[in-house]
This record gives sequence, structure tokens and C-alpha cells, in this order.
Amino acid sequence: MSTTTTTTTEESAPVTLTLAYDKGIHEQYKYSEYLPVYDNQTHFPPLQPFEFKDKGAAADKAKPNLLSKDNAELKVSNLTPVIGTEIRGLQLSQLHDVQKDELALLIAERGVVVFRGQDFKDIGIEKQKAFGRYFGPLHIHPVGSHVKDHLELHNIYLGPDNEYRARNKNNKLTTVGYHSDVSYEHQTPGITILTLLSVRPTGGDAAWASQTAAYERLSQPIKTLLEGLRAEHSGFPQAEGGRRDGKFVRREPIKSEHPIVRVHPATGQKALFINPGFTKRIIGLRDEESDALLKLLFKHISLGQDFQVRVRWEEGTVALWDNRVTAHTAITDYNVHNPQEGLRHGFRITTLADKPVGVNGLESTW
Repeated sequence: MSTTTTTTTEESAPVTLTLAYDKGIHEQYKYSEYLPVYDNQTHFPPLQPFEFKDKGAAADKAKPNLLSKDNAELKVSNLTPVIGTEIRGLQLSQLHDVQKDELALLIAERGVVVFRGQDFKDIGIEKQKAFGRYFGPLHIHPVGSHVKDHLELHNIYLGPDNEYRARNKNNKLTTVGYHSDVSYEHQTPGITILTLLSVRPTGGDAAWASQTAAYERLSQPIKTLLEGLRAEHSGFPQAEGGRRDGKFVRREPIKSEHPIVRVHPATGQKALFINPGFTKRIIGLRDEESDALLKLLFKHISLGQDFQVRVRWEEGTVALWDNRVTAHTAITDYNVHNPQEGLRHGFRITTLADKPVGVNGLESTW
């Protein structure tokens, strides 16, 4: 069980926070200001529609500014043929807008881009949020822990003083759970930026699956069938689970019916847009038909190691991925009670993007 205390921020309108960590074991921790807390009273209204233009849509496909031949320190390598690119010798914190546009396109094309040797975790919270906000409005998670005074920074923490993330999977044979971040939103996330502040020497990897490659592997009759269908993505189980565990729900849950095959606005590529985390049923099918088809697709996504990439974290790693063309999972394969294995702690910034559009203009409904 996590050790929690309650404090009140010194602001004109006090906000009650629950600390989701034990102060006593983090007194010397450099990134203590990023440790997880829960705001127990700030409630948000439903998200409103907004106009969105993908930053990668107008970018030069050759990416001459991001991947400049004049940068002698730049090293770019594909982690697998179909998904994942690693970049060294380029600082995210120093990118100008044209480079960011080209980065958005690269992320859409490769699914996930992993930057090594970054100073991003040390540039300060406001600059971190500003970087994320360039790609779209920042999402506030309706249930999860966050950084004090910055609900846009969703906390990624698993330690001996807070095993909540792991406890939810105690009855599972595996900790792997592929999902696309909060895909139940009406306008779903685009780019997510994950920064680890404390890295374990081994364990705690992350994995991504290419939903574009997963779609391409399907037979043409199945593709044709799926291109005309929508699936329900629901935030209700997440909210209900949070309330059951005593967590505060900041925004009431919603459902959306999204096209199963989504067309990316910057690349035009088709991708499956379902995930085992939030997709509950296929609209218009009988229960048995929906269950069987989703089971087939979820198994296809989860077991497709030939269109997946597994990334090992190291000091200064930042991973950016496009939720519209990937599914991802944490891999919790370490013992949090072994101090020699260290701490795994980071934060996630998720940007909201376009309303999903499928083949032949098939749109999301709710």
C-alpha cells in the first residue's frame, strides 16, 4: 500500500492534494518536485471541439532541417524495418518550429521516435509543457496521478511506496496491456511525449505496435469489412475503477464511436484504430460477432512481434509516439522492493489531435 499524506497548496484558492509517495525515502531525490500527487477537488467540464491542423501535414518529407546533413553529431537509425527510429546528437529542447513540424511527420511515419542523451527533463516544467503544446492542446488525465500544480504532466511512477500501477495487474499472467492513450476522447490524442527522470539499470522497457502494419497484414476481405465499421471506445471502466480505488475523477467519463480503420491526416496512411485497453464493441454487429472479431484483432496486435519494437530506457531518453498509428505498453518486469534495481519514474505529456476520420470520410460519432 502506498503511504499518503494530505497537504494544501499555498494559493488564493487552496487545493487539497494527496501525496502518492513517501516523503521520507525521497529526501535526496533530484526530481522530487515531479513525484506523484492527486488533486482531489479540481473538476473539469467536458472537452469542447477545437480546430486542429497537424504540424506534420505541411512538413518537407525529406526532413532536411531535422535530419540535417550538416550535423556531424547526428546519428539516426531505424530500430526495426516497420516501426521505431532512434536519434542521437540532437536536442529536443533546441528544435525550432520547422524542425518540430518535420519531427511530427517522422513520428507519424515511424510510429515512435526515441531520442537519446536529452536534457529535456532538466529544462523546467513550463518549457516542457510549451514543447508539447506546440503539437496540440495538452490533455489532462481524468483519473491518474500528476505533478504538483501541473495536471498536464501525467505521472509514471512505480516504487516501493506506491505500487498502484502494478497492483491492478496482480491477477494477470502478464503485465503487458496494449493501448492507445485515452482513445475514448472525441478528439483523440496525437503525439505523446514520455520522459523518464529515474531509470533502472534493467527492466521497465516499453513496447509499441504499428497499427499501420497491423492493418496492412490483414486480408483484403477483412480490410474491406473493417473500413466500413466503427467501434466503441469507453472511458467508463477507467473512471469506475478509479472511484472503486478511492481516486478522484476530474472529468466525467465519455464514450466515442471511432472508425476501426483511421486515415492519418499528415501521411494518408490507413491504420487500425482499436486497442485492448479501451475498445469495447463493434457497432452494428451481434455480440458474438463483435467479440470474435475484436479477439482476432487484439491477438493480432499483441502477438505481432514482426511489427513491434521494444525500447530499453537509458539516462536522458525521451520517447515520442503517435497514438493514431500505434498501440503501446509498459513492461513491468522488475522488483520495486529491491533498492539495487533503482526507481522507475517519469512523466507523460499527451497532446490532443483531430477527430478520427476513416476510409471514404467515415467519421467518429458520439
